Amino acid sequence: MSNEAPPWPSLYNPGLEILHIQHRNATQHDGAYLHRAGDVFRFTLFWTLVLYTPLFILCGTYAFWNLNFPPSPSYTCKEPYHGGASSPSYPLNPLPVSGNKTRASRRITRLPKENERRSRFAFALLVLLTFLSLGVAGAVVGSTILGLTVFGLYKSANFNMSTWIPFLLAVMQVLTGLLR
Repeated sequence: MSNEAPPWPSLYNPGLEILHIQHRNATQHDGAYLHRAGDVFRFTLFWTLVLYTPLFILCGTYAFWNLNFPPSPSYTCKEPYHGGASSPSYPLNPLPVSGNKTRASRRITRLPKENERRSRFAFALLVLLTFLSLGVAGAVVGSTILGLTVFGLYKSANFNMSTWIPFLLAVMQVLTGLLR
C-alpha cells in the first residue's frame, strides 16, 4: 500500500477490477487507489467542480441574458385567454355588486419606482455571481459530505478506494442536482 496519492484524475481502465477478477489481488498493479480522507475529498471536489459548476454557469448565464435583455413584447401571446368565463365545465357566478364603487375608483395605482442605484446590468450580474457562488458552495458541501462518508465506509470495511469512486460520486451529485 503506497502512502502517496496518485495525481488527479488518475482514471484507469475499469476493466482491471471488473473483468476476470478470480484469483487476483484486491489491488491491481495498474490501478490507482486513495487511502487518505484528504485525497478522497480532493478528488471528489475536483470532479464535482468539473461536472457540477458548468450547469450553474449555464443557468446563471441564461438568467443573466434574460434579465439584461428581456424578451420584447412582440413575442407574447397575441390573444388574451378567455377560457375561464366561457367554459361550460366550470360555471362562474358573478360577484354581487356593492355600493362601494366609489372607493374602488378612488384607488390610485402607482407604478413601482425604478431603482436609481442599480442598473439592469448590475442586477443581472448579481444574479450571475449568485449562481456561480452557489454552484461552487454546493460542490464543496456535497463533496465534503459524500467524499468523507464514503471514505468512512471504505475505511471501516478495510476496502481500497479506486480513483473511479470520487468520479462516480460527482456524477451522482450532478444527477441529483438536476432533479431539484
